Amino acid sequence: MTTDTAAARLRGLQAEHSVMLRRFLLRYTYGDREAAEDLLQETMIRAWRNLESVPFETDRARRWMFTVARNAAIDKLRARSSHPYEVNLLEMTTPPPAEDTVETVVALESIRDAVNSLSEDHRTVLAELYWRGRTPGETAKLLGVPVGTVKSRAHYALRSLRHRMGSGSHE
Repeated sequence: MTTDTAAARLRGLQAEHSVMLRRFLLRYTYGDREAAEDLLQETMIRAWRNLESVPFETDRARRWMFTVARNAAIDKLRARSSHPYEVNLLEMTTPPPAEDTVETVVALESIRDAVNSLSEDHRTVLAELYWRGRTPGETAKLLGVPVGTVKSRAHYALRSLRHRMGSGSHE
């Protein structure tokens, strides 16, 4: 396939499928337009690299493109999941009043140490639920685990934090 023919074919695939792929990827990324656009670009790059594999029949080409888009989204999720959350609460807060500085710094260090002592799975669930504001269902889909697992991890993570921080309310 010549370069001109390949470029024309890719433009045709983009014109024919990009609107539906973008909608699909927006749902897959919970409405994150930037992430959806990145995934759409990755899908088109993969199509360009494997243009000989893309079927010529419209329905089959659409299925191929959606499969590639889904795989790109899964790859991105896996890459993101492989990086554990490190929480630095000192960077997440506004400066405390001068009289509370020492006590606040010590408290924030204790909280940061407690959060970082959790397993990667527990930190990830807490980060998604409490810092990113996702629902248990969204978090479950994002992490590829059942909703019950997300709720269980959140429960045990919070229980561990309460215990580690010395709260009197142990379950």
